[in-house]
Parts: sequence; C-alpha cells; structure tokens
Amino acid sequence: MSADYRLACVMLAAALLDRIFGEPARFHPLAGLGKLISMVEGRIYGDSRMRGILALLFLAIPLCMAVFWLDSILGQAFSAILLYFAIAPRSLAEHARQVADALDLGKIDEARIAVGKMVSRETGNLDEAGVSVAAVESVLENGSDAIFSALFWFALLGAPGVMLYRLANTLDAMWGYRNARYLRFGWAAARLDDLLNFVPARLTALSYALFGNFASALRCWKLQARAWESPNAGPVMASGAGALQIELGGAAVYEGVIHDRPVLGAGKRASSRDIHRAIGLVEQSLLFWLAVPFLVAFLRSAHA
Repeated sequence: MSADYRLACVMLAAALLDRIFGEPARFHPLAGLGKLISMVEGRIYGDSRMRGILALLFLAIPLCMAVFWLDSILGQAFSAILLYFAIAPRSLAEHARQVADALDLGKIDEARIAVGKMVSRETGNLDEAGVSVAAVESVLENGSDAIFSALFWFALLGAPGVMLYRLANTLDAMWGYRNARYLRFGWAAARLDDLLNFVPARLTALSYALFGNFASALRCWKLQARAWESPNAGPVMASGAGALQIELGGAAVYEGVIHDRPVLGAGKRASSRDIHRAIGLVEQSLLFWLAVPFLVAFLRSAHA
C-alpha cells in the first residue's frame, strides 16, 4: 500500500473509532496533557513573553519527539489512535443535539444548561434564539478547532503534527487569556495556535460554503470575517452562517460584561432546527475531508 493510501486509511480509521466509541468516558489523554501543562506552568511561569516561549518549547519539543519515536515503532495503529484522541466529531454532535432536543421539548432551562457546557459565555438568561445562536456558533467553530485542523496537520506532518496542533490548542485554551496573568506569558501559545489554525480554518470555511449556500457563504466570509475578534473563527463562522443563511453573533455576556459582537451571516436568527443543520454541515464536510485523501492517492497511483 502506498504512503498516500496509508494516510487516507489512518484518517478514516480515526474517524470510525470516534464514530464507534466517541470520547473516552473515564480518561482522556487531553486531561493528562492539561495536568502536564499546569505542572510546567507552576515551575516556569513568569510575567514575560520569554518565559512563555520557554514553557512552550519545554512542552513541544519532547512531546513531539516522543510521538515521532512511537510512530516510527508502532506505525499506523498508533497514528490512528492518536488522531482519534485529537478529534471529537461525535461528542460535538451529541452535545449540540442535547441543546436542540431540549429546545424542541420547550425545556429552556435544560437547554441553557446544555449549551453552557459548550460555550464560555453566560447562558442563564438566554432565550431560545440566544441558546440556538450559541450552540450553532460552537458547532461551527469547533468543527474547525476540534476536527479539521487536526486532520490538516496530520495530513501535512503526520502524528507529530497532530501532537503539535493539539498541544497548541490546549495551551491557548489554558494560557491564551488577555488578563494580567497570561497577557505576556500566554502570548507565544496564543500566536502559535493562531498560526496553526490559519490555513485549516480557511479550508473549513470553504468546506462549509461547498455544502451550504455557496454564494451567501463567500459573501459573508468576505464582508464580515474581518470584523470578528478572532482571525480564524471569523472566516469559519461567517462562512458557516452564510452557508446556513442564518444570523449569528450579536451581544453576548462574558463574566458579567456585555460584549457587542458583530453580526455574522444573513437571514433569520438561528433556531433549534439550525443546530441540526449546523451538525449536518460539519458532518458533510468531514466526509469530504476523508474522501479527498483517497482521491489524491488514486490520482497519484494512476499517474505513477
């Protein structure tokens, strides 16, 4: 089997493992990674960018080298399992469906609690539209962060690429805050996460456009993405909102402070039905991302 087909098969195997088993119920390697990051922070932390860079290198170099070594010994099985741990399409869909099902049954309080597990904004006072908007935004953004970026870096750099991406993403979640403690120390981690997500976020935005309203997605991406605070979430959510022809964004409360976010998309405000549509958009895009490596492998073998 050629290297191209092995790559495609590993990606498919990881997606099938997630489909069958979902996220591990007891122990997830990302939890262990979080504990390791906290330990390194406790030993290296200092209010400076240099300290943050040192902590990042202290984590990234040995972890990526270890993954490279294990991959060279254990081969495709190790790669498939590592990639399975790095993506979470089933968990993302399950969490979002809990929100939509609660809304469909008129259980707004349950819906608020369920969506609160997906987003960092305050959800206790959200109405049905607000809950739906939060859930759809989470599905679209996490489609990029929790699925497609990991697949992209695996396709480009193999298992070490997955490790580097997942480390950067976890570091950004833990250190990427613009507050007194992390503004300087977390700077390197946040910038690395932005860098590693730059290309896959735009490929994700294109995928959403392909499986939704293409013209609307591209128009919203072009006109609205730059107004969003995150340089990578902007294209993803603007394109996704345009593809679904719904309205996202708008005011949201974080830690008691109202943030007047730009409006994304075009059309009516999101509803519970649109949560299901967003899940479908991500799932269709995932099937496309899994099919492309097989097509590339076939075309290369045909011209060999």
